[in-house]
Amino acid sequence: MLNLVKNDSWLEPYAPVIEHRHDLALKKEKELCGRKGTLSDFANGHLYFGLHRNDKGEWVVREWAPNATDLYLIGDFSEWKELPEYRFKSRPNGVWELKLKADRLHHLDLYKLSMHWNGGQGERVPAWATRVVQDSTTYIFSAQVWAPENPYRFKKKKFTPNISPLLIYECHIGMAQEDERVGTYREFRETVLPRIIKAGYNAIQIMAVQEHPYYGSFGYHVSSFFAPSSRFGTPDELKELIDEAHANGIAVIMDIVHSHAVKNEIEGLGRFDGTPDQFFYPDHRREHPAWDSLCFDYGKNDVIHFLLSNCKYWLEEFHFDGFRFDGVTSMLYYDHGLGKAFGGYGDYYDGGQDENAITYLTLANRLIHEVNPHAITIAEEMSGMPGLAARIDDGGIGFDYRMAMGIPDFWIKIIKEKKDEDWHPTGIFWELTNRRADEKTINYAESHDQALVGDKTIIFRLIDSEMYWHMMKDDTNGMVARGMALHKMIRLVTLATINGGYLNFMGNEFGHPEWIDFPREGNGWSYKYARRQWSLVDRADLKYGYLAAFDRAIIGLVGGTKGFEKRPVVKLWDSGEDQVLAFMRKDLIFVFNFNPTRSFDGFGILAPRGSYRCILDSDSAQFGGFGRIDDGVVHFTQFDPLYKKDKKEWLKLYLPARTAMVMQLQKEK
Repeated sequence: MLNLVKNDSWLEPYAPVIEHRHDLALKKEKELCGRKGTLSDFANGHLYFGLHRNDKGEWVVREWAPNATDLYLIGDFSEWKELPEYRFKSRPNGVWELKLKADRLHHLDLYKLSMHWNGGQGERVPAWATRVVQDSTTYIFSAQVWAPENPYRFKKKKFTPNISPLLIYECHIGMAQEDERVGTYREFRETVLPRIIKAGYNAIQIMAVQEHPYYGSFGYHVSSFFAPSSRFGTPDELKELIDEAHANGIAVIMDIVHSHAVKNEIEGLGRFDGTPDQFFYPDHRREHPAWDSLCFDYGKNDVIHFLLSNCKYWLEEFHFDGFRFDGVTSMLYYDHGLGKAFGGYGDYYDGGQDENAITYLTLANRLIHEVNPHAITIAEEMSGMPGLAARIDDGGIGFDYRMAMGIPDFWIKIIKEKKDEDWHPTGIFWELTNRRADEKTINYAESHDQALVGDKTIIFRLIDSEMYWHMMKDDTNGMVARGMALHKMIRLVTLATINGGYLNFMGNEFGHPEWIDFPREGNGWSYKYARRQWSLVDRADLKYGYLAAFDRAIIGLVGGTKGFEKRPVVKLWDSGEDQVLAFMRKDLIFVFNFNPTRSFDGFGILAPRGSYRCILDSDSAQFGGFGRIDDGVVHFTQFDPLYKKDKKEWLKLYLPARTAMVMQLQKEK
């Protein structure tokens, strides 16, 4: 019996299905690799397909197009006409190949494929293109030769992430600057990366790396899977950004999209060789009903080859440290998980799961960790399928972490629907710690999703339009004071309960106002809300700096505690009547008074015997609080004979309303 089932008796009825899925992945791995090969050997499509120079200095172009009847390379060099010298030759298994002398193509030349099939013809951007650019006048996409004389060479050849715990700063290159335009890799490296370093995060997760035709898709409608988006700069500039992050001890995670693809045909994979099912499912499953996109056919070995090679390419060519896989729920289920409640274990094993996709994800995790044993893989998955972040050998799918997607939904619900006096610690603690013991999660109060147009960030829900008028330091406003206090408490309790990692979207740490809305027809193609107003946190007269300082403090505390995420979370107190929550992680006690009106003097919490000192409190004046707690006081526990056997005593504290504090057990001298 697999350990996944051994560790959870509730899974025993579904053991045959779990074992069947596990066997399918192992069988597919053997089929792809042969007797002596490895997945890394198999996933080298990026070294064969696409545009390359061979040992003779010649250009070699290869594409997989099994339905094509003829194929030409067209571009600047041919005046975009089909010329005999640029005609491909047909090779076995649907492969087309063209060899050219070194002087036929040059750095920055634009090119495409002119594809012919029975009954039709069309221009295509090569599927394996590693550089794709858009014409600023016609908005047409073309592949581009990228062969600079002095290509960027990584200064830091090897990098091992120090991610215990993993603290992620989620970011989008284009909206990472303040001007109303698209930002660049270079600007991010020069101006934003230093902010992240100062903030104390040990990883960045970059969105929208893969080329996508529509900027407003947030990078999730990918057209060219091997090309870093040229709207942000060059491949070398992306490499330099990653290299600089590594030099400062920061891991770089890529938000990879293998769950679907844009429907576009000229610059995308839709009907690439004239058929609808070259890369995608042939039947009603081809189109995603909610995303207006195409769904990969993970049952095809050629598609698996394409996607696995894509993983290896980003790891080796750009030195990414891993991936956050987008839309995993959509991949796992034939119905994409739409409208399904997932109320019991049976919902994960009722036959509605795409076993081809499960096999692919298992192999992807196996490959990624084979190429880089220190790589990080994270699943964005909301159904809660057991084993997603469990070891493959134990019967799991092999992700290192899964996103705790229920937590931000919980915070939105409680802010929208509950009165302050109804914020009950029992429910908060349960929501933050309700997870499988054998799977690590990424806690987060909010990501980019919660700020998209039509929605609001946590700070904007709490303060709303008062942010426009009352964020000056000399302005006293009750709604702002409440919002800032709860913002700090929400983020600390979410961070303090992690069992794997924590994520924050850029700017949210200092309470970035308003929503995210990319330029589109509905807003007059405006960039007003597709940027980050760093000047707000930089201004000494505004309160945003208080929230940023608090974030640095809590990230520094948790990040500076090696193995924090592995420490058991032991609840010491939770009461709906007084709205106080307290829990311990080794020598640290986290205390939260969510009560909106009542402060408690001499509030007793049963804790291990000893003396404690407050090392952090959200009410401190440096964080925009009222300074009601004296952090210099040493608190000694008070003996109670009733708890003598438990070696616990009463730790009595002053707990101001809407305040969080961290107490540390002092070492005995």
